[in-house]
Amino acid sequence: MNRLFFAALAATSFVTCAHAQSNASGPLATPSGQVQFERSDHDFVGMLDKNVFDRFSANALTHFDDVDGANDNVTRMLVQTDSGPVLYDFRHRPPLVQRTGKRMTVRRVFWQGDEAVMQSSQGWFRFKGGELTKLQSSTTTYH
Repeated sequence: MNRLFFAALAATSFVTCAHAQSNASGPLATPSGQVQFERSDHDFVGMLDKNVFDRFSANALTHFDDVDGANDNVTRMLVQTDSGPVLYDFRHRPPLVQRTGKRMTVRRVFWQGDEAVMQSSQGWFRFKGGELTKLQSSTTTYH
């Protein structure tokens, strides 16, 4: 039954998730300012209005964005890094940076309230308030 639920969820949400994944380096408009990612040696540097706010290792830049429908600003972003996903919350200045602390490859992300629900190669996880929780089954619909 759980497999059927997740299959139905994935099928109905595929279009929503497909446009949220990006490899754009920016500049990206956020409530905190303009975000840009640049390569620095083997790392990427995240800059907000040309000031460095984070550095991470990754082979390629991949991020999943939560976009405000009113003005198309990126309010939150989940970035795939070598050490695991990192959540940037641009609703704060300086941006809130939260690391999941678990290495995984994220396939898609659903944004619901203050949580990010992600499908990875290791299953489904919720990241909320700096806590990463593995989901067993859910009756919540994410979109």
